[in-house]
Amino acid sequence: MPDLSSLSWFAEQNERLGTGVSLRVKHKVVEKQSPFHKVEVYNTTDFGYLMVIDNYPRLSSQDSFFYHEMMVHPAMLTHPNPQNVLIIGGENCGCLQQVLKHQAVRSVKQVYSDSLVSEVAHRYFPELSEHKADERAQLLFEEHRQSIKRMPERSIDVIIVDLIDAELPSCGALDDSFYQDCMMLLNENGLLVAPSGSPLLQQAQIKTMRENMLAAGFRQVETLLFPLPIYPSGQCSCTLATKGAGFNNIRFQDAQHLSQQLKYYSADTHKLSGCLPNYLTGKL
Repeated sequence: MPDLSSLSWFAEQNERLGTGVSLRVKHKVVEKQSPFHKVEVYNTTDFGYLMVIDNYPRLSSQDSFFYHEMMVHPAMLTHPNPQNVLIIGGENCGCLQQVLKHQAVRSVKQVYSDSLVSEVAHRYFPELSEHKADERAQLLFEEHRQSIKRMPERSIDVIIVDLIDAELPSCGALDDSFYQDCMMLLNENGLLVAPSGSPLLQQAQIKTMRENMLAAGFRQVETLLFPLPIYPSGQCSCTLATKGAGFNNIRFQDAQHLSQQLKYYSADTHKLSGCLPNYLTGKL
């Protein structure tokens, strides 16, 4: 047990949300700057490695499974046969790892623009990138909006949006024109999922995201909640949008089988994650 008096703390100051997360750290491991982001990694006492991007905690060894499992499996198990998947962003490859656990998948394209985040994640979170060599995976280092426009229409079953800046109001990645471009790529049963922020602190953002998805032509949307200790308020959400009939045809038998490989997601957590509390439904 280290001498706790000799240790310091990483303390987030989230000016946008008026809150922050603090973790006790042994030391800072690395700090680098890409053309897009400042990337830091800390070795913490209780959360393993912590990746901080532009001063915001983004990934830790201890709790990343909550985010990656919930960003992937609800959408994948709602689609009847998800063979072709597109991941937009996802430099740490955590979502890619989860997608490749689905046997139906034939092809996964991952489009990302910041190679530094990918390199740092590969070094300090190697457990997330162990499937990068899978023959079904294709990693494309390019700007995602241009890449989307070059892809054939109706060629994708599930789109997973895992952009670093996705929850920033200034980020145009998740406006209705972006969703319209995604709509063109999806087949008739296609689904899209994107992170939608804290259900307690970012209700307006969740509402806007849902409205933009519907305005782009998606038939139905659904917001799911899940724990994420390093995120503001300790809880996060993702929002699904479908071109198909809805969210009632979840393959729960497959979900139960898959959950044996997972830490959080199961058929039960899938059902419960969509039970939104009154304080949130009243704002949506």
